[in-house]
Amino acid sequence: MAERHLIALDLDGTLLKDDKTISLKTKDILKKARDAGHIVMIATGRPYRSSEMYYRELDLDTPIVNFNGAFMHHPRNPGWGLFHEPLDVKVAKEIVDACRSFQFHNIIAEVMDDVYFHYHDEKLLDIFGMGKPKVTTGDLSNFLKDSPTSLLIHTEEDELRLIRQHLSEIHAEVIEQRSWAAPWHVIEIIKSGINKAVGLKKAADFFNIPAERVVAFGDEDNDLEMIEYAGHGIAMGNAIDQLKNIANDVTLTNEEDGVGEYIADLLNLK
Repeated sequence: MAERHLIALDLDGTLLKDDKTISLKTKDILKKARDAGHIVMIATGRPYRSSEMYYRELDLDTPIVNFNGAFMHHPRNPGWGLFHEPLDVKVAKEIVDACRSFQFHNIIAEVMDDVYFHYHDEKLLDIFGMGKPKVTTGDLSNFLKDSPTSLLIHTEEDELRLIRQHLSEIHAEVIEQRSWAAPWHVIEIIKSGINKAVGLKKAADFFNIPAERVVAFGDEDNDLEMIEYAGHGIAMGNAIDQLKNIANDVTLTNEEDGVGEYIADLLNLK
């Protein structure tokens, strides 16, 4: 057998096709990789409640990185430990108050599986309602009592740049901020120093896998640190240019079995 590798998979735009399914071909190759002794795990910006179905579909038995590294646990081994690094509630409320000077559609705070909406929003309820979280609606300055795992600001493209600039000037030392891919103009905020690579390194240390045998796949700016950390940092064919520029390699798109094809070649599983 080839030396054991740790394979880390982003979900949206990477493992998942555009219709949010995993192709049979890629699923089959991931099973072959696991049967050969390699370790497969998920590292996503999603909360666990909206990534659990893919964890179970792949029949994984590994830790999972959620909220871009702000939450990590092992669904099948509670004794593994639980890592939760939320954003300070005081900082979150300062950001909510600062947003009043800008135009925005909504602000959403997630405290693990409790979701807080600044304004009622049917469209976003569809997205965040997966897994049936407890939902509270109302001014976050009043309703948000606990430190949020993540904070999301939904705005327009022009305002997004202005808000991100403000956040960089005022809160750079205490937050990490990302923006979602189109069509959603969303700024995602988590605690400073937290990213997918932090969670991935915890898993690699646990399995005693050196970084050079970590294979990570991603497509967006929340994958940058993870792709940089992995010995095999692979950008999808549909990835943003910034990620392709730092990746060790570029594979096919998420619609063309980019993950499966690359793993099959790398680990000689065909």
